[in-house]
Amino acid sequence: MNETIRKAIFKQVAIEPFAKKFGLQLIEVQEGYAKVEMVFFSDLENMFGMAHGGALFALIDEAFEVASNSHGTMAVALNVNINYLASPAKGSKLTAEAKEINKTKKTAAYDIVVTDDNQNMIAACQALVYRMEKPLPFLGS
Repeated sequence: MNETIRKAIFKQVAIEPFAKKFGLQLIEVQEGYAKVEMVFFSDLENMFGMAHGGALFALIDEAFEVASNSHGTMAVALNVNINYLASPAKGSKLTAEAKEINKTKKTAAYDIVVTDDNQNMIAACQALVYRMEKPLPFLGS
């Protein structure tokens, strides 16, 4: 992977307001791949005291965003399909891994899996992006 792109993505995620709000931490990025972590705290609970689907989606979407933009050109979501499989225990470290499974000039497809710190599967996702022919705006000239 291009080191300039890798560093720029790490920098952008670190200052992204949404990532900060949810405590999302980028752990690894390669072309077509990303690993993002988040701790499930009580402020991410739904009305039943379980992990809110929106919080899990935030984690998934961050990994998806990074993996799909890792080629250095902008990619925007077309579709995301999530299966919520289990609710993690409070205080669990959750990890989303996004892996590119197909890439064409205009689209790319991803498998994204969320696990807890005991390797229990929490959610599984399939997602599709539209690949724009524009460089990432934060790469500079």
